[in-house]
Amino acid sequence: MTDAASSGASPVNTGSFEIRRARTADVRAIHRLLEPYVQRRILLGKDLVVLYEATQQFVVAVDAEGEVIACGALHVMWEDLGEVRTLIVADPWLHTGVGRAVVETLEEHARLLGLTRLFCLTFEVDFFTRRGFAPIGEHVVDNDVYSQLVRSPDEGVAEFLDLAHVKPNTLGNTRMLKNL
Repeated sequence: MTDAASSGASPVNTGSFEIRRARTADVRAIHRLLEPYVQRRILLGKDLVVLYEATQQFVVAVDAEGEVIACGALHVMWEDLGEVRTLIVADPWLHTGVGRAVVETLEEHARLLGLTRLFCLTFEVDFFTRRGFAPIGEHVVDNDVYSQLVRSPDEGVAEFLDLAHVKPNTLGNTRMLKNL
């Protein structure tokens, strides 16, 4: 049984690339994709151990030779809410539909989990707007949910809640939300 078959979702294959669930063997390639964006202060760095721990959250796009050319992760934040994280496309593959395919796959996984909303924190506002995301204000969850989420040690949850201690990491980013 393939990874996709066991998850209830089939891999996306366009002929030039395939989207599939990440494997531990992909983690170093994900880390290599991430590093240039960390150096340019576009994305926050992640230690290898953190990426290994999150392997099951990732999907990757691989080219015909099996090289990882893009990645993205779906992180569950609450019963109805998830976050698209660490969406990266290798420069030669920008504007080829790979990023769109990764996001569509993450959305499919979100629906299978029962999520109805997806959050992202991004500089790529136009890209996410074309995918149905819209900028959000400060209060997107009720007070009871907020009081639970604020207890999370996860930085992504803090970014979603727009907490003061993460603002230096999020300057220039736009908080966006999509209803599935």
